Amino acid sequence: MKQSEKPKEQILAKIEIDKIYAKSTAKEIASKHLGKHAINYITILVVIGVISSTHLEGGALTAVIGLVSTAAMALIGILQHIVGAKEIEEKPEIEIIKSLISQLSDKNDPMQVDVTDTDVTVTKGESKVTTSKNKK
Repeated sequence: MKQSEKPKEQILAKIEIDKIYAKSTAKEIASKHLGKHAINYITILVVIGVISSTHLEGGALTAVIGLVSTAAMALIGILQHIVGAKEIEEKPEIEIIKSLISQLSDKNDPMQVDVTDTDVTVTKGESKVTTSKNKK
């Protein structure tokens, strides 16, 4: 008699688990799946890159490695977003570049470029940048 009760308890437990899964959002389901299998996916991507390096030449290898690394970085980014990792703050260089772009795009001043044998000077409004060619 106890043996017939055990399958019934298992069935009821399975029904309760299915109810919990039915209430889960797509993000929760994807999070659980990636949490379980992400390391396998990253490992597969690395193996693809290593195998590719033994069989491909030059430009084809560069393209494959670029795609594999992009996919791996995307997967890592998705994992960081799922676990709620802190967003990466922008680097100060990016802020400087943004301010330079806004300064240059806001002004209607003409741009002047002077080229000599050793120097290039770019002037726009009050900004002036000079670069020199190093002699070896």
